[in-house]
Amino acid sequence: MTTTEPKAFPFTELVRLDVDPLLAQLRREEPLCRVQMAYGEPAWLATRYEDVKIVLGDPRFSRAAATGRDEPRMRTHRPQDGGILSLDPPDHSRLRRLVSKAFTMRRIEALRPRAQQIADGLVDAMLAKGAPADLVEDFALPLPITVICELLGVPVEDRTEFRVWSDAFLSTSKFTFDEVVENVGKLRAYMTGLIAERRETPRDDLLGALVVARDEEDRLSEEEMLSLAEGLLVAGHETTASQIPNFVYVLLTNPGQLAMLRADLDLAPRAVEELMRFVPLGAGGGVARYAVEDVELSGVTVRAGEPVVVNLASANRDELVYTSPDELDLLRKEASHVGFGHGPHHCLGAPLARMELQVALRTLLERLPGLRFAGSEGDVRWKSGVATRGPEHLPLTWDPFG
Repeated sequence: MTTTEPKAFPFTELVRLDVDPLLAQLRREEPLCRVQMAYGEPAWLATRYEDVKIVLGDPRFSRAAATGRDEPRMRTHRPQDGGILSLDPPDHSRLRRLVSKAFTMRRIEALRPRAQQIADGLVDAMLAKGAPADLVEDFALPLPITVICELLGVPVEDRTEFRVWSDAFLSTSKFTFDEVVENVGKLRAYMTGLIAERRETPRDDLLGALVVARDEEDRLSEEEMLSLAEGLLVAGHETTASQIPNFVYVLLTNPGQLAMLRADLDLAPRAVEELMRFVPLGAGGGVARYAVEDVELSGVTVRAGEPVVVNLASANRDELVYTSPDELDLLRKEASHVGFGHGPHHCLGAPLARMELQVALRTLLERLPGLRFAGSEGDVRWKSGVATRGPEHLPLTWDPFG
């Protein structure tokens, strides 16, 4: 399947959590192919696990080189212009170090009791109201939003607005360009106001620490501080809020694996890793990397200056790495997944997301016995027009008396 002209990507309209079958064919026959995304210049698409890791981790591929280019993308606006996602080391490393201490394993484990308390409170409310419940509105959104708001020092009561701003921030087609600009502007104005409050009344939270780093230590610019704060707020809840219902949906549609987890909830950490591998969270390709010199990938030479887009879902289903990759196996012991990315831009909040997902699965399965779809699988309503896939509405019920 050698392409002469770039192929429109994504190749098909994605439904539910399906993985495009064409990706498996490409991994076998044309692991690096030319594609044209909705916006921007043509690119190479990397589909194999090893190639994806090279593109994400090798310094011969650059994010900063996208500056001034019409980079391949799913949405009209460029992702986080001038933000941390646009940088290479050492500038990227400098900004990442400013916030990485908040996401160490030790600090995240110290947050686990609070996350558990929040999760239990949400389930208490679900039980008090009675079935059915919407997993998205009643649990999946408020859990990570509350955690990241408390960590950053953002008023959790503003979370309804965060959702609109996040959707705009990640919009591919849900919002018009003008709506994206308007809502991202509102997010920026909101964060600017919170930063001004920290300057007037310092507080011991992550946002306060960024203000100190800016004003007293001169370790980042005003623009960098704003961009970091915005990115942490959006990324700190959006992916986990999508993955909680994704994971529950996948488990409910794989009853054998669900029964195994129910029988031994200590499997939750392993289950989270396998579900991260199995679930295709992104609605398309990630941000492009540009080759800064000629690089060979799977027998194809990517020329200096050419962009490459990676497909994490395809890498996580690579037959050269995983046995029966299209099957969910909570006992899988093979190579680590790339669900959180790889290399310098590996997800900063991965420890936080892992902890929240573990808490979520254990709490839901332990406290809501017989958890199942309220109605049928077909009653699940899916998101569209945004960069992350997942249910918009997931009605659930459970055994009222355990």
